[in-house]
Parts: sequence; C-alpha cells; structure tokens
Amino acid sequence: MTKDQKVVAIQEIKDLLQDAKVVYVADLEGLNAGKSSDFRRQAFKQNIKVKVVKNTLLQKAMEQIEGVDYSEMFSTFKGNSAIMISETANAPAKLIKDFRKKEEKPALKSAFVQETFYVGDNNLDTLVNIKSREEMIGEIIGLLQSPIQRVVSALQNKPETVEAKAEEAAPAVEEAKEETPAAEAPEASAESTEETPSAE
Repeated sequence: MTKDQKVVAIQEIKDLLQDAKVVYVADLEGLNAGKSSDFRRQAFKQNIKVKVVKNTLLQKAMEQIEGVDYSEMFSTFKGNSAIMISETANAPAKLIKDFRKKEEKPALKSAFVQETFYVGDNNLDTLVNIKSREEMIGEIIGLLQSPIQRVVSALQNKPETVEAKAEEAAPAVEEAKEETPAAEAPEASAESTEETPSAE
C-alpha cells in the first residue's frame, strides 16, 4: 500500500468514525467468504456499517478524531479487525451474539458505547443488555404517560360516577315520599278513634 493509499484509507475510516456514538471493533478471522458475506448482509439489514481495516490505519484514524480519546481500545488492535458503526447501542453486540450461535466468530475486541469503553469479548453480554436510546426514550415516555392516563381515565369515569350516584339516589327519594303518607296514616286513625267517644 502506497503512502497515498494509506492517506485515503485513513480518511475513509475517519469519515466512518466522525460523530459515531457506537463503535465496535471485532475479529472476523476464520469466517469464510460465504459466512463473511452473510454477516455483512445481516449487518446491512440492521443499519450497521462493517469495514475490515488494518490495525495501524485504524489507530492512526482514531488518533486524528477530535473529542474522543480511543487509546483504551488500541491494545486490542491485533490480527484481523473490522469496525462496526451503528446508531443503536446494542445492535452490533446482538448481531455478534446471534451469529455466534452457529459460528465461533466474530469475537468482540473492544467497543465505545454511550461514552464508555468496553475491552474484551467478556463484555459482549453486558453490551447486549444495554438499552438503546430509542428503548430508553420509549420507557421514559411510557412512565410519563402512565400517570397522565390515570388522570384522564379518572376524569372520564367521574361523570359516570356522579350520574350513577344520582340514579341510585332517585329511587331512595321516591321510596321516602311513598313512606311518608304511610307514617301519617296511623296518626289519622288514632285521631278518629279519639273523636268517637266524645261524640257520644
């Protein structure tokens, strides 16, 4: 590779890394052409960019990125390396894990996710369980909507409750009206019995 080719290759890597919030470095060595193509196809479906890179060029590209110090990852740049760029924090980890159900590779070398570095394949499960930005927003919206929904349902049910109470009260009023004359009736009969002897 000539010096100019290296400059171009470094620039290509920098373009991928620029503003990237989710960066994985994986080892794809051992995957044959067919399996490698299958892995790339699945990555493409999930909007994950995959690029096999030379370790020295990857390190140089990362050293030129402003705002992020990738040096924690450099020790893992040995052998075959492929960078995986994604918008979703756990998508590359899930892809690697799913692919490993049938294959030994890919292996995770290191990752930069949500401003935190993860070094070593033993972090794969941790990365799989990281909630994506979308999932967290969904959960927050769900939590915010929950009390609102309770208030709305309470407001919607309130008129029904008032009406139901009014309906329940109406028969009780009717019963009270009906009972009143019945209570007066014995007094009237008592008066008539008292009057009878005085007439004699």
